[in-house]
This record gives sequence, structure tokens and C-alpha cells, in this order.
Amino acid sequence: MTTTLVQFDFPFAGPWGPGMEAACRDLARDIAAEPGLIWKLWGENEAARRASGVYLFAEAAAAERYVEKHAARLAAFGVAQPVIGRFTVHAPLSRLTRAPL
Repeated sequence: MTTTLVQFDFPFAGPWGPGMEAACRDLARDIAAEPGLIWKLWGENEAARRASGVYLFAEAAAAERYVEKHAARLAAFGVAQPVIGRFTVHAPLSRLTRAPL
């Protein structure tokens, strides 16, 4: 299996912590149902006023479909240019460092 890692990083005004959990619960459920998604990590940096998401997809095509969907969703929220990274996962080295593959 060739897995694809996607990272979004963007300005975020909050809410943070428990407020973010409450505000994003429905979004998290929608993301969890995304075809091909294995898992997502949510990141927040209140001091820098940035949020991020790191996603692992079972295949590149599923990752690309999600990138298009989520970039459009962020644009609707007023995030014009998120930083988006796409990477092929190096499974042997990732397993050595305890990645949940």
C-alpha cells in the first residue's frame, strides 16, 4: 500500500482548545467519513494564530480529491492561500519510528 500524507497549515482566529472541539465537531465527523482517509491529526498554535491538519490517505487519488474539497471549504471560510503539502509516506522508516501504519 502506497499511502499519501497531506498537510494543511493556515491562519486561524480560534476558538482554541475545548472551544475548537465544540465548534469543529461536525466538521470532524464529515472528515472522518472521507473516502480513503486513514486518520487525521488536528494541530493548533494559539500564540501564532495558526491551525493545521495532517492527514493520512490510503492512496494519492483520495488525497487529491480531499485537497480540492478542503481547499474550497477553507476558501469559503476566508482562508485564501493555505499552505498545502503532499508527501508519499516512506513506510519502512516510518515503521521504525512507530508510525501507526
